[in-house]
Formats: sequence, C-alpha cells, structure tokens
Amino acid sequence: MSRISRSRHLLILMVVLAFVIAACGGDNAGSTTTAAGQTTTTAGGGTDSTGGGGGDADPTQDPMGYWEFAPGEKIQIRALQSLSGDAATLGIDQVRGMELAVADYGQVLGFDVETGEEDDTCSAEGGQTGAQAIVAQDKVVAVIGTTCSGAAYAAAPVLTGAGMVMFSGSNTAPGLTSDLQGNAGSNHYDGYYRTAHNDLFQGAAVASYVYNDLKKTKAAAIHDGDPYTEGLVDAFIAAFEYLGGEVVLKTATSGQQGQDQTTLLNEVAGAGPEVVFMPIFPQTGGPEIIQQKGNVSGLEDVIFIGADGLFVQTFVEIPQSAGMYFSGPDLDFEGNRSKTGKTYADMRAAYQEQYGEAPIAPFHAHTYDATVLVLDAIANVGVVDCDGVLRIGKKALRDYLNGVADFDGLIGKLTCDEFGDCGSQRVQIAHHGDASVTDISAIPVVARYARADLIDIITGG
Repeated sequence: MSRISRSRHLLILMVVLAFVIAACGGDNAGSTTTAAGQTTTTAGGGTDSTGGGGGDADPTQDPMGYWEFAPGEKIQIRALQSLSGDAATLGIDQVRGMELAVADYGQVLGFDVETGEEDDTCSAEGGQTGAQAIVAQDKVVAVIGTTCSGAAYAAAPVLTGAGMVMFSGSNTAPGLTSDLQGNAGSNHYDGYYRTAHNDLFQGAAVASYVYNDLKKTKAAAIHDGDPYTEGLVDAFIAAFEYLGGEVVLKTATSGQQGQDQTTLLNEVAGAGPEVVFMPIFPQTGGPEIIQQKGNVSGLEDVIFIGADGLFVQTFVEIPQSAGMYFSGPDLDFEGNRSKTGKTYADMRAAYQEQYGEAPIAPFHAHTYDATVLVLDAIANVGVVDCDGVLRIGKKALRDYLNGVADFDGLIGKLTCDEFGDCGSQRVQIAHHGDASVTDISAIPVVARYARADLIDIITGG
C-alpha cells in the first residue's frame, strides 16, 4: 500500500471515529421523540422552552448524584396518597390521575415507566411511614403526593432528603411553599413541588365571597389541628379581617370520626356567627357537624362553608350537606390542552372507561399535570449513552422543574416559582343547593377567582 493510500485510509478512519464519538454523545446532544409527541434533547436542555436549568451536564458529575437505568429497566415513579379511611376518595382519585398521565405520556427516552402506591393515611404518621417505605425501594426518581398537607409535612424531608422529587396535586398548606411574599414556608424543602393552589388564595377567595357576595360580616372558623385545616382557617381569618369582617370564633374539632359534636356546635352558636367556615375532612367530624347542627338552637340561619377536603362524593351524598358552599380548585378546564395533547374531556372520558365511574374528587387533573411535568423533566435531563444506559441527574431534575414556565397543563398554564408553587392559583366557590346532585362536577359554581383577583387581599395591597 502506498503512503498516499495509507494516509487516505487513516483520514477515513479518523472521520468515522469522529462520527462514532459524536453519535455516542460526546457532547450529549442526541435527541429523541417521546410518545407525548414532543422532541427533546436527551442532554437536558431540550428543545422545550417551557422548562429550564437542565443544561447538558454529564449526569455522572451531578453534585447530588444520579439514577441509572440499564436497557430494559423501568423508570420508577411512586404515588404516596391516602388509600384508606374517609380521605381515600381523594387519594384514589389522584392515583388514577397519575396512571392516566403515565399511559398518555408513554415511554420516556425509550424507557417504560413503572408506578406503585403507598398509603399516606392522611396523617403525619402515615406520611413518614410511607415515605420511608419508598426510600427503601430501588431507584425511585419521583413521588406523586401526598394527598394531605399534614402527611406532606412529615414525608417531604424524608423524600427530598433522599434526592427524590416530590410533586403533589392536592397539598395546599402555605407552609409547604411560601407566604407569596418571598418568604419560604415553615416546612418548605427543596425538591418539593405542587400543582394545587396555595391556600392563601383559597382563604382569600372564601373571605371575599362571604364579605362581598353574601354580605356577611361575622364568621366562625373550625379546623381540626391539621396543618392544612388550620393553615386555611388562618388564611381565611387574615383575609376576612383585612376586608373588614369580624371573626367571632376560631375553634377545633376533636379530630375524632363518629364523635358527638353538640358541644362544639353549642360553642359556635354562642358566638353568634352568620357564617361558619369549616375546611375539615369527613374523618375529622365533617359529617357529624352537618348532621347534628339542626339540633342546636341558634344555627338555623347560619351558612356553612366547607373546602376541598369535604367536596367529595361521599360527603355531598349526606342529605344535610344541601345548602352548603364549598371552596376548592377551579374545575373549569375548558380550552386547556396538556403537553400530552389531551384535553380534560379526553382525560375524563378515559377515566370513565378505565375505572367505570366519573372522577370522584377534585384533584385528578392537578395530579395528571404533576405527573406529566415530572415525566417531561426526566425526558429533558436524562442522558442515554452508547450502551443504552439512562442516567438522570438529581439536581438537574430539580433545576429543570425550577425553571418551568407556561407549561401546557389540563388545569392551565403552569409556572413554578422558587418555592415549588406551580399551579394556576385559580379557586372556585360551589353551592350545593340540591341534595339530589351528588356528582361534584355538576354542583353549580357561583364564583371563580384568579390570582389577580386575590393577591392584594393576601399581601395587603
């Protein structure tokens, strides 16, 4: 072989090697198309303008470490939701939302996604126990949950401390994120996110409706000692007093299901409120209060208002719940389309077909969106090497979620702030005027509020 031929072969070999190195991710710039229909860069920056922060860093250099999945392994996602007791309606509804999202999104970077569930029992004890059970499992990237804020207070430090992302569709306690004025909540942990609203908005919405629409100026508030219920009561009180109302009583239930609530109701009647706001749960006295209030003198004309913890099918089936108002997430999703391409009507139809009934609680769409956000974040920061091994940087995943802006969700456009609030912050008030109507989606909505309607009440203008 001549010297020229040898040089030519050497040049060709070098060119081929250069292509091989590039194809194997020398700069980690390969791309793939997911089942959701979006093209993303496997290195993490992605072509998706709705997120940010992932960059093209090597996951093996991630300061928090990384997850590694060999070809054929499944990406692990878990639900930590209320699966037993009276709050199970809320939790099961959200597990279904997660499952539908995983099915609609499809594979992530060529890898299937496997889910599983743990029970948070809507309690701090259940949240901690469930979180510890998940940490003991192998390669769990993210946890969708919890159902109840009280469970999240205990679960968040365990899960985020293990490097996981925790994303809730229904936690609303302000302490989990912020006071909306730049200050972290008392139980905020990096790596925690939610699509549910911050209850500072819900408290302000109820206060505004009571004061401005119902024209009532005296209110009592009942909580059960849980961070969610007391936090929402405090948010309502602050907003109601800011508007000029008077809170004549703040009190708590015993937190015991099935217990006689006559003593509590006599205390409420003695304070002389026009309205009672009781954002509690079925298992902490909600049914008993409603069923027994008719036996207490002085409450005949008092308006009772519940929140999303009571706005479930099993509670509105109680005949005495007729006449109540309920605050909660705005369930008008018309015109929105998820990153998966699905509308809420599509999702609701799939829910009916898959589970044989209409949605049974308010937060399934929020949990669907939380799940899609997590899967899309993985698609944007994950790197698949030449051997087909997927690596996901732990800090890169959080950085990406921290930069999410105007993400297409079923509940609307989603933008995550620095404390993990990603929801649309829209709240509705529904009036359960007809005892025969027990489908919560059919109960008439009498008021809707957006962030702009409430932020001045929260911050003091």
